Amino acid sequence: MKEKIQSLENEKYIVPALYRGLNVLEELSRYPRGVTLTEIPGDIPPATLYRILTTLTRLGYVVRDPNDRYRLSRKLLSLGSRAINRNDLVERALPIMRELRDLTGETVLLASLYGTEGVVLAQVESNQAVKVTIQIGHHFPLHSAAPGKAILAYLPEEERSMILEQMVFTRFTESTITDRGTFEKTLQQVRKNGYAFDYGEELEDIRCAAAPLLDENNYPEGAIWISGPASRLPNHTLKKHLKHVIACAEKINAE
Repeated sequence: MKEKIQSLENEKYIVPALYRGLNVLEELSRYPRGVTLTEIPGDIPPATLYRILTTLTRLGYVVRDPNDRYRLSRKLLSLGSRAINRNDLVERALPIMRELRDLTGETVLLASLYGTEGVVLAQVESNQAVKVTIQIGHHFPLHSAAPGKAILAYLPEEERSMILEQMVFTRFTESTITDRGTFEKTLQQVRKNGYAFDYGEELEDIRCAAAPLLDENNYPEGAIWISGPASRLPNHTLKKHLKHVIACAEKINAE
């Protein structure tokens, strides 16, 4: 009797739309090549099913191909991977971040994506008297930060587009990119090169160089970067340190 009462109480807290949406995801998992709306089994009315699929597509969990077939995107796989690996990422990265700090003399940071922002997960401070320090858990805008560019450039197209639609391109300095078109061209170049720079785009006197951290599915689980004062990191010095940033990112990826 007690179990029956508890079951009835639990029913009160179920969100029907969410329940149906997750059921649709489970059904789609049975069709790796995709399925049309009318081929999806179940008793959900077609109009409701269409709204659910449109919402899931908008959020990047489902992909709709030119033949109107729906299939799961890689976002679900990446979510599961991130849930398992976020703490593991910090553990894997920290020893190599210390190595990068010693090679460059600058503060080394690790960040991951958090909605339409980046969030700092770990930091190894420079031993220099004048240095960059950022609080763990600090959120930062993606468009003006080297790690933000490095992560966004390697996201699946549908997920990247969804984030770009929600981003506000606030100007922080004269160097900040403030329009989506220019920013998308920058991301194309970042993906081609495998690294990203920040030449005083959020803080005028700070320079950064970043490289993405990719999981086994080539999804960007984060980025590492060096950050320091412009007086110590003119362009030629920043580019010289870049090889160490890339090499250390590759070492973390291989761990």
